[in-house]
Amino acid sequence: MINRRNFLRLAKTFGWSSTLLAATAMTGTVSVARLAQAAQAVQTKREKQKPRLRMTYVVPVLGDAPFRIGKFGPPEFVRDLEERTNGEIRVELITGMEICNQLECVKRAQQGIVELFMSGTQNSATAAPYYNVLDFPYLFPSRAAQNYFIYHPKSEKILREPLRKHHGIHFLFTSCRLRGLMMGKKWEKRADISRISELEGLTIRVTASQLGKLALQLLKTNAVPMPWNETANALQYGLIDGMESWESAVAAAMPQVISQVVDLRLFSGFGHTAMNAAVFDKLPPDLQAAVMESAYVTQMFCQLASEASLVNTVGASNPQKADTIFGRNKVRFVELSPAQLRQAEQLCAPKYNPAPWTQWRTKLDRMAGGIDTYQAIYDIAREIPVGTLAENVMPRRWWKAGEENGVPS
Repeated sequence: MINRRNFLRLAKTFGWSSTLLAATAMTGTVSVARLAQAAQAVQTKREKQKPRLRMTYVVPVLGDAPFRIGKFGPPEFVRDLEERTNGEIRVELITGMEICNQLECVKRAQQGIVELFMSGTQNSATAAPYYNVLDFPYLFPSRAAQNYFIYHPKSEKILREPLRKHHGIHFLFTSCRLRGLMMGKKWEKRADISRISELEGLTIRVTASQLGKLALQLLKTNAVPMPWNETANALQYGLIDGMESWESAVAAAMPQVISQVVDLRLFSGFGHTAMNAAVFDKLPPDLQAAVMESAYVTQMFCQLASEASLVNTVGASNPQKADTIFGRNKVRFVELSPAQLRQAEQLCAPKYNPAPWTQWRTKLDRMAGGIDTYQAIYDIAREIPVGTLAENVMPRRWWKAGEENGVPS
């Protein structure tokens, strides 16, 4: 097996991008010799064509586990784009936190320091507030609804156009998750959480999402911001009850300190990739088309692969597969009843409790040119039948008119 030291040594020899592209394409037991051979082959192939354009793509994660578990698409996008352009676009994929962390990468793209970046939309919202349009609680009833909206032609007007206009960000593709509660070790021997009333007074670590924090407060929890690097110890030693996140994120980073995953489906978890809009606008038409087609192909990869990974790798299902990350770490996946989810929605969603959200809705609607953004997304998310599986949502090229309606038969 490959440890971090061996991986870094190979990356120094063959380049970080080529080594990572090789590693994420391999299956079975990966030895140093096998990875070295694969990385050399990838490097040789990539260097056959002199690029017309070079781009830097920063993904602020550590190691390759998030790529294998989260299936959020950066290696697949790079592979497809370089092949689609016959090497005319060369993308240097940089992971780790040396250039930026999740909160800062959007700023580096806006500043033109990097061309492409990946982060959670909640983290990007700290510097680009329009991302908050995705964070209203119970805006999306399912992952299928999230995928349906991302593919929807109206997502151009409601989501992507304001991001370009106000923040200089061109949204490309995303994985789709709904955020739940990841309970720490103090809940290991306690019964599964089954009622919304049990959340009252619990101390829950919240991300940078201002709307997520408000939603948790409306559920009467004690929502506290906490740096990611302090969260694992806080969960381990019972300093906090839990945190809000999505399943694949904790599976990749800290499954050993989680006892229960409560499928609250509170608000969205989008692990998205975007690029500097001015860089995209300056591309010649053929390369713009290539970027969009590669984003579309990667969106389909994220849609299907992340759904499979959730069950087969992470273990977020009932019944749970034993040989999954949650299974091996004895993490229980707790599904709330429809009645309890409805109660949570009635407590905190703008549809039922509008007053706390008026200020945010007014701000975001103004940025969108007067669109009622919450209602528009809410309605689109409910165009598909209840119970539609995410893998059955029909892909569409969202930037083109006349695509199929995307509603499963």
